[in-house]
Amino acid sequence: MTQIANEMPPNNVANEMPLQELDREQDVRNKHDLVKELLKANGWDALLLQKPCNFSWLTSGGDSSGRGMGQPLAALFITPDSRLVIANNCNSPQIFEEEIPQLGFSLKERPWTEPPHVLLDDLCRGRKVASDTGDRETIDASAEIRNLRLQLTSLERARMRIVGRHVTHAVEATARTLELGQTEAEIAGQLSHRLVHRQVTPLQMQVMVDGRGERHRHWSYSGDPLRKSCVLSAVGSRWGVCVAATRTVCFGQPSNSLTEAYQAAAMVEATGIFFSRPETLASKLFGRISRIYEKFGYEREWRLCDQGEIIGYQACELSISSTNHIPLTANMALHLHPTIGPAKLGDTILIAENGYEPLRPMEGWPQLGVSVKGVSIECPDMLVREH
Repeated sequence: MTQIANEMPPNNVANEMPLQELDREQDVRNKHDLVKELLKANGWDALLLQKPCNFSWLTSGGDSSGRGMGQPLAALFITPDSRLVIANNCNSPQIFEEEIPQLGFSLKERPWTEPPHVLLDDLCRGRKVASDTGDRETIDASAEIRNLRLQLTSLERARMRIVGRHVTHAVEATARTLELGQTEAEIAGQLSHRLVHRQVTPLQMQVMVDGRGERHRHWSYSGDPLRKSCVLSAVGSRWGVCVAATRTVCFGQPSNSLTEAYQAAAMVEATGIFFSRPETLASKLFGRISRIYEKFGYEREWRLCDQGEIIGYQACELSISSTNHIPLTANMALHLHPTIGPAKLGDTILIAENGYEPLRPMEGWPQLGVSVKGVSIECPDMLVREH
């Protein structure tokens, strides 16, 4: 029987767990060991990591993205014996003081006036170097590195629970307080404020009013005002890990067509959650999901939009699709977000050995119980507010 894993800490646990108590330094050492094994198995001398997602992964939560600066602030050069940070003299104080303090990294610094490739070329010269980009005649090891990222450590899972609470709160609080006549952009601003207030970076936001999602599945937001209903969706990141949530709010009772579509979408999500088990191929999970669409007469809908993905240090690590044959494992995270017409819901779960763990609070929002193979799975329902 599929069960809800009981690994979630109580809600009164402090939102900001002291990183030293969760042994970030040990997490970095363990990941260095994984890289050593990867280097040895392939006969590589070093690994060059330039993508912010991989910087965050190996440094156990450091941020090299620059948050809108246009290019990463730093890169990593990893050998069996050393962990080097490559940065210019403008960015190195921020990286070492704020992002990776006392974690056993050494600095290779260049003047900000010198192009980044000069130092990179010097480090790679004469070595067999793999990288996460394949640039500068390095070996493209992006798939191998991604596979290492997918197995979330205990520290990463603890952080995802925190981020999950913050993202869910931001989406649900915005849905409870938005007002008729507000524009999608105004609502998105409220949602973004709630995320940034908790130091969660908004990676994706959707505010879709009055059925817009039926036509534009990947809509963001506009200046159109809210008249009747609103779908809010967000992907947020902190410490590099991402969590997503989607909720729907209606002013007055929703139409019968919206209710029917939403309930069918909830069945799709519940089915996806139920069959998200270790050793299940992602393609097999997609097959289960697509059959529910067909069973309820919505066989066209899954063809109109992606249905879910493995989530982690990227909002989409790997898509859940008929062509993705990777086996799911315990300690992976999934973001499932089915859509039927204007109806959309979505949540992030952790896969456990004997069940799953929803990365959202289980109280305070209307729940819709869905039975799959005799097991009741709680999905978020629509929130109905007074006019």
